[in-house]
Amino acid sequence: MESYWVIDGHCDSILDYLDGKRSLTSPQEGGQWDLERAQEGKVILQFLAAYIESQYKPERGTLRGLELIHAAHRFIQSNSEKVFLIKQREDLDRLPSGSKMGCLLSVEGGEIIGNSLFLLDIIYELGVRAMGLTWNQRNAIADGAGEKTQSSLTQFGENVILRMNELGMIIDVSHLNEAGFWHVLELSSQPVLASHSCAYALCPHPRNLTDEQLKALSRQGGIVGVNFYPQFLTQEAEAGLQDVVRHIRHIAEVAGVEAVGLGSDFDGIENTPKGLEGANKYDALVQALSDSGFSQTEIEKITHRNFMRFLSTVLK
Repeated sequence: MESYWVIDGHCDSILDYLDGKRSLTSPQEGGQWDLERAQEGKVILQFLAAYIESQYKPERGTLRGLELIHAAHRFIQSNSEKVFLIKQREDLDRLPSGSKMGCLLSVEGGEIIGNSLFLLDIIYELGVRAMGLTWNQRNAIADGAGEKTQSSLTQFGENVILRMNELGMIIDVSHLNEAGFWHVLELSSQPVLASHSCAYALCPHPRNLTDEQLKALSRQGGIVGVNFYPQFLTQEAEAGLQDVVRHIRHIAEVAGVEAVGLGSDFDGIENTPKGLEGANKYDALVQALSDSGFSQTEIEKITHRNFMRFLSTVLK
């Protein structure tokens, strides 16, 4: 199938760039995502996540987050002939470009703003257009999926949601606990993203979404970016392309095909499904979707059109 482009809602590759491990330009350097493989995989827009590691939380979360954002800007500037920064709705009109891939900056974990709402405006001014409210731990906004509690958003967290709506920032609920998820959907006037999650009904992991969550996300116009991490796809030791297709099909059947996107989590996962080892392998996934009965129109929605609709709605 030739007619497809890819928008990927999550990769953690910028961490390797900051740490000097890779330039993110060539597969010869290792890893799962780089510009060469993304181009081969027909990626037209990549969410670049600033993942704040646990050792920096909470005291140094802001500093580490800003360091990651700065690294992302350096990466984009160093490769300006190949990538450009997505900051507003009008930037989407440049996609797909024959020569440049869009990059959208996201932060994985609200620790970057601590308990100071003005820092949300600061990172927005620095080009960040998406933020995951939590990673797996508790912070000033909410409890992560790794906590045993089921607390809803804090009062500060409520203010964060309202301000993100005002700014036109994407609210990412991957890693958020279930009580927080429902609280976000109650408050948000805009569609919400689960950038890299899978279906709990197929793999009962705390990071996955129940059918009720999938339906609610869809009703609000939101999207689930299906994660490629084998532990979220299956309870077996390994996963393959068909496991990814299985989750895509389940979400499409439960919540509608308009609710499905891709959120690889490349370079944030230590192993991948067989056949999806890197960003150059999307053709294999597209073929697997086609072989399993998805139409060309449905595949285009899954690979990029749903994300384009979502971004056109939320960005200003």
